Amino acid sequence: MNTRLTWICHGATAASRKALFPLDEPLESKAAEDAAGMAALPRADRIFTSPALRTRQTAKALRLDAGIDPALRDCDHGRWAGRPIVTIGTEEPENLEIWMSDPQAAPHGGESLSDLRARIAGWMDAQSIPGGHVIALSHAAVIRAAVVHVLQAPLSSFWLIDVGPLAIVRMTSDGRRWSLRFSISDL
Repeated sequence: MNTRLTWICHGATAASRKALFPLDEPLESKAAEDAAGMAALPRADRIFTSPALRTRQTAKALRLDAGIDPALRDCDHGRWAGRPIVTIGTEEPENLEIWMSDPQAAPHGGESLSDLRARIAGWMDAQSIPGGHVIALSHAAVIRAAVVHVLQAPLSSFWLIDVGPLAIVRMTSDGRRWSLRFSISDL
């Protein structure tokens, strides 16, 4: 069975603008307006959102009736949540370096990149069983993990993928493998 998966990253938040490890913060008001002004999305068989407020608000602004799926939650940054990345780099440079260079490491007490990738890969593979079109509203880290999974790339490439607010990434599965999908409408 063929599956189309459309990832949508939540809109901008104050934390994303200030380079903070995220908490459960709301969208900026301009982000909700930007989402509401996006082109209409194609019909979907299933629509899911992360439990986070910012993704639920993005779904609402897009006029999508989405079910909450905990598997789409953001990467757990443990004790770093809500703190500036620059501060972590100053106070814990070794821990930040370990986290960014070792996919198995979680020095912040949260989730490793390896665990994040495994969680998202399992979710994607489960979505390919019923087939159809799925829309998933989630976070930049989640979408980056999905891209790494599809490309079967080393987790070090996670840091080379930029997913901005309200970005849309499309993937397809034929039931055996996932592929990235680019089209003229992606402009």
